[in-house]
Amino acid sequence: MQTKTGLCTILAVIIMLLFQSPQPATAVPEVTGEAAALIDSRNGQFLYEKNQSLRLYPASTTKILTAVIALENSKLDDRVTITAGACNVEGSAVGLLEGEKLSLEDLLYAMMLNSGNDTAVAIAVHVAGSVEGFTELMNEKAAELGAVNSHFNNPNGLPDSNHYSTAHDMALISYYAMQNPEFRKIVATKITTIDRDDPMAQTYLENHNRLLWNYEGAIGVKNGYTEAARQCLISAANRSGRELMAVVLKTEGDNIWTDSKALLDYGFNDFNNVCLTEASKFVGEVSVRYGVDEAVPVQTGSSLNYNFTKDKTDDFRPEVKLAANINAPVKAGTKLGELVFFAGDLELGRVDLIAQKQVERKTLAQVWPWLIAVPALIILLVLVRLHNIARRRRWKKYRQKYYLPQNDQ
Repeated sequence: MQTKTGLCTILAVIIMLLFQSPQPATAVPEVTGEAAALIDSRNGQFLYEKNQSLRLYPASTTKILTAVIALENSKLDDRVTITAGACNVEGSAVGLLEGEKLSLEDLLYAMMLNSGNDTAVAIAVHVAGSVEGFTELMNEKAAELGAVNSHFNNPNGLPDSNHYSTAHDMALISYYAMQNPEFRKIVATKITTIDRDDPMAQTYLENHNRLLWNYEGAIGVKNGYTEAARQCLISAANRSGRELMAVVLKTEGDNIWTDSKALLDYGFNDFNNVCLTEASKFVGEVSVRYGVDEAVPVQTGSSLNYNFTKDKTDDFRPEVKLAANINAPVKAGTKLGELVFFAGDLELGRVDLIAQKQVERKTLAQVWPWLIAVPALIILLVLVRLHNIARRRRWKKYRQKYYLPQNDQ
């Protein structure tokens, strides 16, 4: 690794900033749900998990993934013609009628606020041509997001022995969903109306997620219930620039609300969110071989935050890992290495180190092999020439001495 003294100095300052004054921590919440998780929806860090890999029915929290697939594969202003298969679906519904047309946007609001099982089917058929084709997209997306203990067999979460997920997987899926601005807007909506041709059809929608009304900073996302799944809720809240998301699966009655509030309170009250480094922060200079400049300044490519419990005072340290043999030319914005943060042997995260400016290659550095080779070749040729001349002279003397006639004395 090649770094300048300035880089080491900056890292020393970073280490000093990582220490937080110990504060008393409250007890970890006792969650009554069979499985639960708490995740920072800014950086994806898990703060709490209970039975995180236990496979359970996710009920209507399934519709989070359904919405993601729809938003990524269709347009909000698409006109969706309702098929017979989307009508008379069991459970919660908005009473879709065969042949009526709604915008995809209105269907998404009806699905996420009113939890319409019929709207989920209508969306699936519109996006993929069939429910079966849509669930293939769901499972592909889940695998892509790392939700490896999940399998989805329908778009609405109705009970099916081959339709299951885990608290950990639903946290990953919801974390991804909340990065989509349109999704965030939908799930944070308390009340809205949709357009339908039938004046008697349901148009008024009220979000079933009660935390939007009674938990400070609540911004989503989706609750669900079936006899098999029991009460399920994925909730999100934003306070003082921090954003957390709680997952609770298979609990009873009002416990779904108290469990979720307890998890969110735990995350907000018992953790310090520390900025390990900011984006575009100058870190130091890195040596460059054969460059017009001997070194190039590097900066962080992104910010990195981490949540530490308030009573934890471990020695957190950054390490610089640079690419080997950094040679000119170097373009501005080129990744030259990574700044990696550790607590003991645990890696907390890493950010790219990128060049702040361009460094051209020295002209001399481009031709120096020839500058050495050409003179060496000339010297070699001269030595050979001198050697040949000396040999010819010796041969001439030899002939004169032994073969040429001598004059009589």
